[in-house]
Amino acid sequence: MTEALLDVPSRTGSDFAPLLEKVRARGLLRLRRRRYAVMIAFDLLALAGVWAIIQVVGNTWWSLFLALPLAIFTVRMIFVAHDVGHRQVARTSRVNKVAGYVVGDVILGLSARWWIDKHSRHHANPNLVGKDPDVGVGALCWTTDQAMGRGRLMTWLGRHQGRLFFPLLMLEALNLHVGSARLARSARELALLAVHVAGYLGLLLWAMGPGKAVVFILVHQALIGLHLGCAFAPGHKGMVMPPAGSRWDFLRKQVLTTRNVKGGPATDWFLGGLNYQIEHHLFPGMPRPNLRHIQPLVRAHCAELGLSYAEEPLVSSFGMTIRHLQSVGRAEA
Repeated sequence: MTEALLDVPSRTGSDFAPLLEKVRARGLLRLRRRRYAVMIAFDLLALAGVWAIIQVVGNTWWSLFLALPLAIFTVRMIFVAHDVGHRQVARTSRVNKVAGYVVGDVILGLSARWWIDKHSRHHANPNLVGKDPDVGVGALCWTTDQAMGRGRLMTWLGRHQGRLFFPLLMLEALNLHVGSARLARSARELALLAVHVAGYLGLLLWAMGPGKAVVFILVHQALIGLHLGCAFAPGHKGMVMPPAGSRWDFLRKQVLTTRNVKGGPATDWFLGGLNYQIEHHLFPGMPRPNLRHIQPLVRAHCAELGLSYAEEPLVSSFGMTIRHLQSVGRAEA
């Protein structure tokens, strides 16, 4: 398993070292196991509660309204899986590994090992084409080079990708499930993913029958993709993309390619702490509740070095993302 994203990097003798020492001195890298226990218990109970209500409401189209809270608390568990992958939750590798399988594979139907490998490569080289899988070639083009030489349908999609950004986000959950199942690396994980599929389909078929279950699944998965897009896309999309062969140091690589989202406690909750994306990239193993506490330290350190510290409201962040996609699409045309 790739471990790159799991440990706090040591950059003695660099511009990052003084910031790291300040954060360590304040004890902000210590695990917060009780806080996570309460948070995970609440999210699990809420998720189970929504499933119970689905069973009670039963075979009626009114059940479709429950796809929204189910999607919200499904994404809450995705945030937990993200934190488990970063070893923010438990002290030992074994506990984190088991938790990753339970939350990722069984509850969410996403391969924990596949996601850790993918996310590790993103953290190592954010926004660097060819190394960051999140800006790889796909339905969306992030650079003009990616947009060249594609088929007619993909060329049309590229020209309109800014306007199609939110509709395409609704396919992201499906994309994750397909990638996870295709690249799961062991029979054990395939078995755990099968348990998820059996439980997910079984509960829906039992409650509402095949016709309504299919519609419910489409709505539920679309809402998951949209919510995930709101949480993950603002952090990097439309930000600086390092040129090939660049040799930026750790601090600049993480800060200059990353954007925070402004907001209060509601934003923290809805975006799972990923609104502090700069702090998370600098300290990937730091427990999520501590990220807001180090933000003033990071902002002041960047100001002292003359580094740009990007922070925008959520709507503005999406505007920057869409304008970037439109500019790439126009260049292709």
